[in-house]
Amino acid sequence: MQSQPLKIGSLASAADVGIETIRYYQRRRLLGQPMRPLRGQRLYPPEYVERVRFIKRAQALGFSLDEIAALMSLDSGTGHARAHALASKRLAEIEAKIADLTVMRATLADLIHRCEHTHGKVACPIIATLVTGGLVADEGGMTSVRKRRSK
Repeated sequence: MQSQPLKIGSLASAADVGIETIRYYQRRRLLGQPMRPLRGQRLYPPEYVERVRFIKRAQALGFSLDEIAALMSLDSGTGHARAHALASKRLAEIEAKIADLTVMRATLADLIHRCEHTHGKVACPIIATLVTGGLVADEGGMTSVRKRRSK
């Protein structure tokens, strides 16, 4: 680990982010902004490199910047319950997104299958679904895509 204070460009480079990312994190109060010496550049503590990396790793797991700020405010020795609650909430959100994506995947696969097997002067099932807001024409009339999902 680096032991010398860093200029913003060196901090950004060491943390593998852009300078604007550092400035954004400062505006969001995830990083402090050192005082600027007279006629000089701000010098950042070397531990900011790990702090920026922490933020980026947490973002990669889907945590919002507000959640990351909450995680950063926790003591690593006593923050288990709050960290657990934040991570559990995030996991539930991810699982809900996966469920939604699974339904979207099945719906699109069904529409593609219908499109491949539609012949003659029948409306395209994909376009019809987008135009009608979720209804497709089939042999029995109009069927809701939502109803089809639950079958």
